Amino acid sequence: MNSPTRTGGELLAAALKTHGVDAVFGVPGESFLAALDALYDHRDQIRFVSCRHEGGAAFMAEAYAKLTGRPGICFVTRGPGATNASIGVHTAFQDSTPLILFIGQVSSDEVEREAFQEIDYRRMYGQMAKWVAQIDRPERVPEMVSHAFHLAVSGRPGPVVLALPEDMLTSSATVADTQHYRCVRAHPSAADLDTMRSMLAQAKRPLMLLGGGGWGVKACQDIQAFAEANALPVACTYRCQDLFDNRHPNYAGDVSVGLNPALEQRIRDADLLLAIGPRLGGWTTCNYTLIDIPRPRQTLIHVHAGADELGRVYQGDLLINSGMSEFAAAARNLAPVAPSWASLTRAAREDYLRWQEPVEVPGALNMSEIVLFLRRRLPAETIVTCGAGAYIAWVNRFYQYTGFRTQLGPTSGAMGYGVPSAIAAKLMYPHRPVVSFSGDGCFLMNGQELATARQHKAKVLFIVVNNGIYGTIRMNQETFYPGRVIGTELFNPDFVTLAKAYGLHSEAVRTTAEFEPAFERAWQAAAGALIELQLDAEVISPRTTLSRIRSEAQRARN
Repeated sequence: MNSPTRTGGELLAAALKTHGVDAVFGVPGESFLAALDALYDHRDQIRFVSCRHEGGAAFMAEAYAKLTGRPGICFVTRGPGATNASIGVHTAFQDSTPLILFIGQVSSDEVEREAFQEIDYRRMYGQMAKWVAQIDRPERVPEMVSHAFHLAVSGRPGPVVLALPEDMLTSSATVADTQHYRCVRAHPSAADLDTMRSMLAQAKRPLMLLGGGGWGVKACQDIQAFAEANALPVACTYRCQDLFDNRHPNYAGDVSVGLNPALEQRIRDADLLLAIGPRLGGWTTCNYTLIDIPRPRQTLIHVHAGADELGRVYQGDLLINSGMSEFAAAARNLAPVAPSWASLTRAAREDYLRWQEPVEVPGALNMSEIVLFLRRRLPAETIVTCGAGAYIAWVNRFYQYTGFRTQLGPTSGAMGYGVPSAIAAKLMYPHRPVVSFSGDGCFLMNGQELATARQHKAKVLFIVVNNGIYGTIRMNQETFYPGRVIGTELFNPDFVTLAKAYGLHSEAVRTTAEFEPAFERAWQAAAGALIELQLDAEVISPRTTLSRIRSEAQRARN
């Protein structure tokens, strides 16, 4: 009854404060000046991180959400700003990450005229978000923002998009604020848990597969305790290696880029596959060949936060709709079975450790040796971020992630993620070391955010793997069209000089022996650093070379 009269912008800023927002990522735009002005009054509680491109801003918001479990908040302007930010929304959707994108919109009296930078965001973002709406009246701001927060974090987490007409932000209304959002997730039933335990007791070759969104530190601890109690071998899906401590004796490796053939065979031979959290998409199933459709050979228990994902591709023997925290806590409290497969779990671990041994490669720079050095040298709490490209196979295979959210990467395969995600990580956790990997193509998609890092004093070690090509595409090009190279070669700037222009310490490394001293100098740099690894394009992956791929493809054709 005593609510003050406030503008839509003021109501929006108050709603963000109510829901515990402490950081907003964005690129300022004239379409939401009233919202920016309202955020000025909360600048001591809500930090506005001004970025250099909306794609970078959206990636930062998505990385923030991955790290904290709270919705990442991104503000962009209408039209070009919204289209640039779409890459972050798509990434959040495929990664099951809670994110809220606020977009400035044309004034209500200009709608449907193709006004300056006008887009209908309901149609544009319809398949990329859990909900897309427009707040047309200021009195509905608390209601609709509250719904956005609830929807972003509940069930299968994901992105929400809200458009903000310019005149709504300056209009006034008298309306009460809401309470802080609450996360609503399904719980596993006692009957399902009993059935799962019975199925596990009857198994001879089980394997647990972890992935998806909605995890937290406690959930990871609970699921690790469940794995220990039942001597289960554990694998993690693409970009989710940090859900289980890679140093743990039950960890068997990742099911993603460059899958260990021994682990692949172990999954095929399993008689029980306990998939907790992953969608069982293309990367996790080797493009839907690792698990038969629609009836897997393995007995399949599939646990997922989204009911619409269960049974979507694979008919499971037991489908459990549950949040990860809720399932993991319940699984931990189950009486353990008497496992007969402990020796298989040890064998799976030995396979993983052999897979991590360095490999011989042509040329003077060996990426396996460099990643193994980083594994030994980096503190356990280090956050390692990667974008997308052939170079990530080296990091996935040879690095060991020590626990929840020591890894950041897009399951969507979006390039340009490594730099902005590292900046967001350092801003959220300034006392934790952050190392960012990017390929040369990947880096230049959001390398301008080095300016954001310097502006906001985010000290990050950026590592650029420069091989002069779009590596993943070139591999596929040589596989399917050997020798017919087009569009995949790159002309690059001098990355060392570029980084120095942003005020970073920078060095180029051409040999394996040069890396360790270069790293130590970079590690001590006051404002952050960039190391360029000059890698021969021939060394395309830990398993093969471009020449070998081409010759094998040509022989197959002949």
